[in-house]
Amino acid sequence: MTHAYEALSELFEGEGAKDYLGEQVSMAAHMFQTARAARESGAPTALIVAAVVHDVGHFSGAMSGRELMRGNDNRHDTIAAEWLSQWFDASVTEPVRLHVAAKRYLCATDSTYYERLSEASKFTMAVQGGTMSPEEVAAFTAEPHRDAATALRRFDDAGKDPNAPELTLADFRTAIEAMDRTLSATPSI
Repeated sequence: MTHAYEALSELFEGEGAKDYLGEQVSMAAHMFQTARAARESGAPTALIVAAVVHDVGHFSGAMSGRELMRGNDNRHDTIAAEWLSQWFDASVTEPVRLHVAAKRYLCATDSTYYERLSEASKFTMAVQGGTMSPEEVAAFTAEPHRDAATALRRFDDAGKDPNAPELTLADFRTAIEAMDRTLSATPSI
């Protein structure tokens, strides 16, 4: 079985090197900057890994991120969480699954949050359902991983700086491998 780091390396070297949906950084640079923000905040390893991989659904799903920018919700959050579940447990996959909902939630509960979003994030939020209704806010509040998801969302917002120092997947290899269930399941020879 391919381990997470190997599978992610292929994605980041291919699709990840492409532009990031209306932002001034590549998809890979965005995810690495998001992970750096998580790491610098002292986030737990699972949340750092979630930050590294949160947008892989833009290039691991049937519908690309380009579809999102054309106005079609590609459900990259759900696609990513499902794909990542072959290696990671809910502490990684649930914040990934909920990071779009967290953006919608923060817009509903923080009167200043929407204005801090990039123009591309404002556009995609409208495609992804817009600001949550009171019923959706109540449902999101009941999610066990809501705090990690909202933290991930804030790290996501910090990961769009075209002038930030470059990072690579190797900068997060130790964290990825620490969370990869398949490594602990591999028998020793």
